[in-house]
Amino acid sequence: MSLINTEIIPFKATAYHNGKFVPVSNDDFKGKWSVVVFYPADFTFVCPTELGDLADHYPEFQKLGVEVYSVSTDTHFTHKAWHDTSETIAKVTYPMIGDPSGKLTRAFEVMIEEGDDAGLAYRGTFVIDPEGKIKTIEVHDNGIGRDAAELLRRVKAAQYVAAHPGEVCPAKWSEGAETLKPSFDLVGKI
Repeated sequence: MSLINTEIIPFKATAYHNGKFVPVSNDDFKGKWSVVVFYPADFTFVCPTELGDLADHYPEFQKLGVEVYSVSTDTHFTHKAWHDTSETIAKVTYPMIGDPSGKLTRAFEVMIEEGDDAGLAYRGTFVIDPEGKIKTIEVHDNGIGRDAAELLRRVKAAQYVAAHPGEVCPAKWSEGAETLKPSFDLVGKI
């Protein structure tokens, strides 16, 4: 069964955010759009490039009313240490959730359970609507980094579809581009 359109499970965790340890729960996702970005581990190679890319695009997400959360199975203490020692991670101003128990990582079905990377997360990205329902899912093998600009495009498409019932966004849709209104008369015409 897919996680699409399912509500995120109740959880409580601790995040490193703006120089403090703060509680985060599923209740924080209600009433606004959210993006949850799982990554394998702090102090690694591809991960800082992704989190830095998200940090560079974070103001654009905020303008859309979207909160970004990064999650790894590291602790919130490790997130602070990484933030304090890496120029790239020092740019991060969104919450960095620690999930050392793996409960959240398993709930989003991105936990690696076996092999050399057991206990780490795959690169999973989830766009969650204000009702707490998952609208998009992207999961990469850990050698493949993600693109925050593409994630931003997907968030805008999800927000557009939510605000315009009866319309859908075609491939490569971007903000301001034409959408489609599915109908019987449209079948076979595209």
